[in-house]
Amino acid sequence: MKFFVSLLLMALLSFAACLYLEWWSIAIVCFIIAALIRQRPGVAFMTGFLSLFLLWAGLSYWISNNNGHILAHKMSLILLQKDNPSLLILLTGLIGGLVGGFAAVTGSLIRAKPSAR
Repeated sequence: MKFFVSLLLMALLSFAACLYLEWWSIAIVCFIIAALIRQRPGVAFMTGFLSLFLLWAGLSYWISNNNGHILAHKMSLILLQKDNPSLLILLTGLIGGLVGGFAAVTGSLIRAKPSAR
């Protein structure tokens, strides 16, 4: 249950944060959610990665679909040297997912108990 609650909170709050703040505010959101909702670091990484991957890939597909993939075709030729907008959308989702995943695992490790010495 914590997984799905964290997933939804990270995706929704990251979307809201990006409306008013810079793009890297997604890392702050994922860090805070993972610090507040206790999860193992591996699960926290998957939660952050999956929530931001789905959010960024979905948003980039929606934006690209609304303009007939015109910009995605041109950008994929420049960046990937191929005319493949789908690969560009997946790459966008991967970048967002990695930022969210690493921020979430960092927030999860902040909550880890210190080892007894």
